[in-house]
Amino acid sequence: MTVWFVTHAEPVVEPRRPIGSWGLSAVGRARAAAWPAPVARVVASPERKAVETAELVAGGGAVEQDPALVEIDRSATGYLPFDEFDAVVDAFFARPTESVRGWERAADAQERIVAAVRSLAGPGPGPGLGAGGGVVLVSHGAVGALLLASLTGEPIARTHEQPGMGSVLTLDPVSWRLLSGWQRLPLPA
Repeated sequence: MTVWFVTHAEPVVEPRRPIGSWGLSAVGRARAAAWPAPVARVVASPERKAVETAELVAGGGAVEQDPALVEIDRSATGYLPFDEFDAVVDAFFARPTESVRGWERAADAQERIVAAVRSLAGPGPGPGLGAGGGVVLVSHGAVGALLLASLTGEPIARTHEQPGMGSVLTLDPVSWRLLSGWQRLPLPA
């Protein structure tokens, strides 16, 4: 059994619009379209950039949505300019049991994303893997870093972040072990 945890590709940053409504940029669309999902089941965060990524990797196949795959809740601040955002992200990872500037706590977001992955991909009650033998989950970078920390048994830290938007890691949901670390989705030649 395999889970491919994919982070959305590069979006168009629109500071005046809610972050969850941002769509993919041309580069993001190209990156997502260049990586065909290895299985038929694709489940996405309901945020637009994740859904668009999922639709492209699914190649026209069905895409399910699950609200538990959303990014960390940072609605308390909304869009922040890059330098300010980067400093808050540093604090988010450095103090995982505290709410930094009203953001969801890293420890809570980790618990949520781990439960979501186990529910969507693991054996037992719920939709599970089904006959396809695997599932592609399209989500977000920060919760992906929190998932990676859980899989490796290491403390929450920013060092677990993806190398760039539009990255994938693979895991075995039964043994709860990492099969491969972060790899960027390719850009077409």
